Amino acid sequence: MAGSLNFTNETALKVIDEYKHCGHSEAVTKNFNKIGQMATCTPWKDSLVKRGTGGWKYTSILLANQALATLAFFGVAVNLVLFLTRVLGEESANAANSVSKWTGTVYLFSLFGAFLSDSYWGRYLTCAVFQIILVAGLGLLSLTSWLFMIKPSGCGDGKLDCMPTSSIGIAIFYLSIYLVAFGYGGHQPALATFGADQFDGENPKEKGSKAAFFGYFYFALNAGSLLSNTILVYYEDTGRWTLGFLASLGSAIIALLSFLIGTPGYRHAKPCGNPLPRVAQVFVAAAKKWNMVPANPDDLYEVEGKDSAIKGSRKIIHSNEFEFLDKAATITKTDLDGPKSPWRLCTVTQVEEAKCVLKMLPIWLCTIIYSVIFTQMASLFVEQGDEMNTKIGAFHLPAASMSAFDICSVLICTGIYSQILVPLAGKLSGNPKGLTELQRMGIGLIIGMFSMLAAGATEILRLKHAMPDQKGSSLSILWQIPQYVLVGASEVFMYVGQLEFFNGQAPDGIKSFGSSLCMASISLGNYVSSMLVNMVMGITARGNNPGWIPDNLNTGHIDRFFFLIAVLTAFDFLIYLFCAKWYKSINLEDSAEKEITDKQGRQEDGVLSRV
Repeated sequence: MAGSLNFTNETALKVIDEYKHCGHSEAVTKNFNKIGQMATCTPWKDSLVKRGTGGWKYTSILLANQALATLAFFGVAVNLVLFLTRVLGEESANAANSVSKWTGTVYLFSLFGAFLSDSYWGRYLTCAVFQIILVAGLGLLSLTSWLFMIKPSGCGDGKLDCMPTSSIGIAIFYLSIYLVAFGYGGHQPALATFGADQFDGENPKEKGSKAAFFGYFYFALNAGSLLSNTILVYYEDTGRWTLGFLASLGSAIIALLSFLIGTPGYRHAKPCGNPLPRVAQVFVAAAKKWNMVPANPDDLYEVEGKDSAIKGSRKIIHSNEFEFLDKAATITKTDLDGPKSPWRLCTVTQVEEAKCVLKMLPIWLCTIIYSVIFTQMASLFVEQGDEMNTKIGAFHLPAASMSAFDICSVLICTGIYSQILVPLAGKLSGNPKGLTELQRMGIGLIIGMFSMLAAGATEILRLKHAMPDQKGSSLSILWQIPQYVLVGASEVFMYVGQLEFFNGQAPDGIKSFGSSLCMASISLGNYVSSMLVNMVMGITARGNNPGWIPDNLNTGHIDRFFFLIAVLTAFDFLIYLFCAKWYKSINLEDSAEKEITDKQGRQEDGVLSRV
C-alpha cells in the first residue's frame, strides 16, 4: 500500500527507541519475540492499587458521603431562586437566569475535577480536596447571610422584606455560592468513578456489583436531596435562611469526615496521565498524513501484549468509524528514517481513545435538551408554585418542597425498574440488563417531554384561577405533582442510563471524564435554558407586552415556554434516534477475548450435553 509499510523488526526498534525518549518508556520494554514485535507492556492490572479490600463495605461509605454532600449542596440550590427574589430583590426572569448560570457552572466544574482525577491527583485526592472547598464555601455563605443579608431577622419569608444588602455583602455572597459550585462540581465525577473502582470489572462476582453501583449512587443522591427539599427548605422558606445554611455546612463536614474514615480500606486506581496531549497527538499525526491512504487494520502500529502503551489502560480493538484518524497509526518511510515523535505516529489504542470521545459526543449533545427540562425544577417550577395556593389545611407547603415529589418518584421508579421492568424486559429481549443504556436514555427523553406538557397544562389551569390585579392563584400547588413525578420517572431512565453509558464507554484513561459528561450535560442544559429565557423575553416583551415570563406570572404565559421546550425535545428525540442507531460500542481486547472464550466454552458444553 502506498505510503505505508508492514510493521517489521526495524520499525519496532526505531519507533520504540523514540517512544522511550518521548516519555513512554514506562509502557514499553526492550524485550522482543521472534517476529520482531514488542513483547511486554506495563500491565493494566498494575494500575489498580489494592491498598484495601474495596467492595460493598467501603462503597457504602462512599454512598453515604454522596447522600450527605448532596444534602449540603441542595440545601443551597433548591431555594436559591427564592433567596434571590426575596432577599436580594431580583426580578423573576433575572433570578431564573442567575440560578441557571450558577447551576450550569456547578456541573461545568465537574469537567475540571474529572481532568485532575484522571490525569494527576487520582480519584481519592480529588474527592478530598473538593469536599474541603465545599465546606469552605458553605461556611462563608452561612457567615455572610448572618452578618450582611438577613436584616432584620426572619426576613425573606415572603412577607417581611429584607433591607438592601451592601455591595460587599453581595460580592461575598456570590463568592461563597461559587465556591460551593466549585467544590460540589469537582467532587461528583471523581466520587462516581471512585465508587466504581471498588469493584473489579474483570472479576465475574464483582462485575454485577459494579453495574448495580450507579443505580445506588443515584439513589443516594436523591435520598440526600429528599432531606434538603423537605426539612431545610421549610426552615429557609420561613425566613431562617442562616439556620438552613448552617445545617448544610454540618452535613458537608460529616460527609468529609466519613470519607476520610474509610481511607484504609479503599481500592485505588493510579492516574493515567494527561489525556489532552494524547488526543491532540492523534489529530496532529492524522493531519500530517492527510494525503495518504490509511493502512489495513492489521498493519496499523500497536504494541505487543495485552496492555497498551497508555499507562494503566487496556488495549482497544480497531473500529471502522472515523477511518481518517487511522492515518495517525499508519507507518510511513518518514517514521522509519526521520525524527520519531508521537505527534507523527500513534498506537491503535491511542487512536481509538480519540475515536471514543468523538463517538460519544453526538449522544452527549442530544442529552442537553433533557437537562433544560431538568433545570426547570430549580427555577420556573418553583416560581410557578410560589404563585399558587400553598395552604394544605393549616399547613404551608413551600414551593421548593414540591421537588420532594420528584425525589420520591425517582426512589419508587428505581425499585420498579430494577425489580419489575428489568426482569420482564430481560425475558423479552434476552439482555440481562433488560434495556440497553441508549434505550433507557431515549425513554427518558420521551417522559421528560410529557413532563413539560403537564407543566404547561398546569399553568393554563393556574391562570384560569388567577387573582385579578394581583399576584397568585387560588389553584392548589398540589396540581404540580404530575409534572414533578414525570421528571422523576424520566431521571431514572436518563441520568442513571447516562452514568452507566458514559462511564462504560469511556476508555480506562478517561473514566472520570466519562462520568463528568453526564454532569456537563446538566451544565450546558442550564446555560441553554438561560439563553432560551433571554431569547423568549427579548422577542415577547416588546412595547407594553410583559412577555412570557414577567415578574408577575399572572400577566405572562410560561405555559407557552413549557410547550416550546416540549417541541424542542420532540425534535431532539428524532436526532437522538439516528445517533443511537449509528453508535458502535467500545471493544476492549480483554473483553473480546473473554467473550470468545465464553462462547467456545458454551459450545463445548453443548457438545458434551449432546454426547
